[in-house]
Amino acid sequence: MLFRKAILIIHGFGGGTYDEEFLANKLELIKNYDVYTFTLPGHDGIKGNMTEEKWIEKTEKMMDFLIKNNYRTIYVIGHSMGGVLATRLASKYKQIKKLVLLAAAFRYLEFKEDEIDVVKSLTKVPTLAKEYKEEFISRLQKMPIPAIKEFMKTIKNNQESLKQINIPTLIIQGTNDNLVPKETADYIYNEIPSEKKEIIKEDGVNHDIFRSNKKETITNEIIEFLKK
Repeated sequence: MLFRKAILIIHGFGGGTYDEEFLANKLELIKNYDVYTFTLPGHDGIKGNMTEEKWIEKTEKMMDFLIKNNYRTIYVIGHSMGGVLATRLASKYKQIKKLVLLAAAFRYLEFKEDEIDVVKSLTKVPTLAKEYKEEFISRLQKMPIPAIKEFMKTIKNNQESLKQINIPTLIIQGTNDNLVPKETADYIYNEIPSEKKEIIKEDGVNHDIFRSNKKETITNEIIEFLKK
């Protein structure tokens, strides 16, 4: 694997590998890129595994697998909660050379003074339901309350990992994202100490990045960043 690069893609809370399938397929076509995706514990229908501990354990197992297979250069791409988990990995493993954060959920719904504003967040539920329709309702129904608490704990416990990122990082955020506020991208950018960091705000794009009409543009932006 001396000349090949591994790309690890981590999906978000309540999602799956299908959310980033368009991106993964495009990356697979690039010479010397080996793309790896996986399903986070508890998102495969097996109950009781939707915990921060299990999510971290799985992502680290994936990294250990890539390292064991002699990949010397690894790029990690994370969407939503996957962005938080990706950042944690990048703060720990020196084999990770680039990081791509897609609507990374270091902030979610509505925040006030670094704490979630429950009242304002609840007012967004009708908008979210209308925007995502059956899919949004279906995903919510599959998420038990304990799992949502684990999601919130994961975000809270990994905030400091941003301050340990010193590798090239690309931050992409949709301006119409009703789950992760567009200001989150600025927060992430300011927290990361890396001298090589970029931020792109995609007009009119919501949280479901690779189902938007700009999925091709966003994918090309990611590819350009990885090839630099």
